[in-house]
Amino acid sequence: MKATLIAILGSIIMPCGLWAQGLEDEQNRNWHQWRGPEGNGVVVQADPPLNWSESENIRWKVEIPGKGCSTPIVWNDRVFILTAVPTGKEVAGDDTTPRPDPARGNDRGGRRSGRRRSSPTVHHQFVVLCLDRLTGRTIWKQIAVESIPHEGHHRTATFASCSPITDGRHVYATFGSRGIYCYDMDGKLQWQRDLGDMRTRHAFGEGASPALAGETLIVPWDHEGQSAVFALDTKMGATRWKVDRDEATTWSTPLVVDRGGRRQVVMHGSNRVRSYDVTDGRLIWECGGQVLNPVASPIAQGDLVYCTTGRRGLAVSAMPLSAKGDITGTKQIAWHRTDFGAYVPSPVIYKGQLYLTKECRAILACFNAKTGETIFGPERLLGLRDIYASLVAVVDRIYITDRVGTTLVLQHGTELKVLATNKLEEGADASLAIVGKEILLRGHQHLYCIAEN
Repeated sequence: MKATLIAILGSIIMPCGLWAQGLEDEQNRNWHQWRGPEGNGVVVQADPPLNWSESENIRWKVEIPGKGCSTPIVWNDRVFILTAVPTGKEVAGDDTTPRPDPARGNDRGGRRSGRRRSSPTVHHQFVVLCLDRLTGRTIWKQIAVESIPHEGHHRTATFASCSPITDGRHVYATFGSRGIYCYDMDGKLQWQRDLGDMRTRHAFGEGASPALAGETLIVPWDHEGQSAVFALDTKMGATRWKVDRDEATTWSTPLVVDRGGRRQVVMHGSNRVRSYDVTDGRLIWECGGQVLNPVASPIAQGDLVYCTTGRRGLAVSAMPLSAKGDITGTKQIAWHRTDFGAYVPSPVIYKGQLYLTKECRAILACFNAKTGETIFGPERLLGLRDIYASLVAVVDRIYITDRVGTTLVLQHGTELKVLATNKLEEGADASLAIVGKEILLRGHQHLYCIAEN
């Protein structure tokens, strides 16, 4: 009887284990989330083009309606992308709608502060698109919701700045204050959630993407009201847990990591970098030392996680994932620098070297990831202007794209060496997605599939 029970349990557990391993293998072959397979901008199973232009190595180029700067994601033969499309339907707006003013505090108690900005008056359709990876044709299109956004955004932002994420069975798309939507791979809506309206710093807009931890969807919710992090059940969208956070607006996407048999989610913040247990939201560790407006996402290598900020100050820190409690100012911090830091672009670690830009400028430095010692830089990236897109590393190359659509390809190493300078006709704020021998690059009007002809 005991042997029979063990055999039955084994027949159940083994397929589940094989399925989980198969899913992990598929994720490594795809670009299923913001910043790729491991959420760190590094691609192992890929060999993309070195050179391209509008007339070279463009497999297809399709216009994406509306505006968005979220990164596309890829699962096998499908590409998913979010956009916000103005309908032209307009209602009378109130040009004196109050907006929170960070100079007067975080407005946590609902107090209206003196800064006033015009409110949006045009209806937008918030759209999820599924494209054929081979041709770029639209497979399906779903209008998640049509509404007038409750507040505007920074002139360089959009109403579709959050990237979708998929587990290969469902696509999870968040439009922030406009709701979270779960579709199957054929575009059928499975569930939706409305977590309320954010009030972002200076009404700059929303931009933090969700993260997946097995069957839990981690949704960041840092704003000028009561900030929080939500853990939602991927099957029904129900709240597994919610933890309030002492943070103002954050645009940084959480990082889910498995270390020492424990799965944790690391979240950036102006006050603290914090790690939560994915199971119940319990705080594992926290660390101060960052500055305003965290946008760049955490990245991890080995037992260390790295966070950087570059707005009204500079900071980059390497913190142990094995930490417990508040480690601010302690010797547990591997290293901390205040002479360099990235603002919008997330850095990348490749073969033990940390590459990051200074603020959003075309200035690059490379540090030893373990010690924080400078390997080279800061050095000016000739041919590039301001940078929003995050850095990507593959086959001993570092890809850096600027806001006018120029991408430098650098040789990984101990000195700055440019391998190629590639220019397109339109600007780009979204980060590159690299799968196999292809690069998906979202420009301001088009989505490009870059592959050798």
